[in-house]
Amino acid sequence: MKRIEEMSLWERLYFPEVIRGLTVTGYRFWRNLTVHALHQFGLARDLQASVTVQYPDERAPYPETFRGRHRLTLKEDGTVQCTACFLCATACPAECIYIQAGEYPDNSVEKYPVRYEIDTLRCIYCGFCVEACPCDAIRMDSGTHPGNLGFSRMDFVETKEVLMKRSRELEEKGKEGLYEEYVKPYRHV
Repeated sequence: MKRIEEMSLWERLYFPEVIRGLTVTGYRFWRNLTVHALHQFGLARDLQASVTVQYPDERAPYPETFRGRHRLTLKEDGTVQCTACFLCATACPAECIYIQAGEYPDNSVEKYPVRYEIDTLRCIYCGFCVEACPCDAIRMDSGTHPGNLGFSRMDFVETKEVLMKRSRELEEKGKEGLYEEYVKPYRHV
């Protein structure tokens, strides 16, 4: 930060900067007002005005690359795809993934997560866990944003069962159905 003695006269005069800020704000206001008024008369249809999305009644569509709530993918037999290799937990900068590995009694090659937890209060939703996974076991493509899961710290820890259930629900309902279920409590009656 500059000291006042180091600032130029132009920088010490706040008035020009205030005028510049008001000019930007005024320009956007009057432009959008004009475009909306022209649209009312059927003119200037090629111009796009800024609009406010009235969430949750309206929403802007999420892009396909949106990193939403986590889910664990499932095999065809309904078991978890994860092989408990710990690469997702190692790649996580927030250290919010906890895995406890176990071995299948009938399969000597592959192990599975006995316990798989994500502390969503620590998670920064960077997607490194998804990128690090070699078997595509964890994804963040549920299309729903993180929400208030409860009122205690443990309510925000998503277990293996919750993450697997989210995959089943996504397959059953699709992204739109899952989204509608999550926002239903917030909609006006």
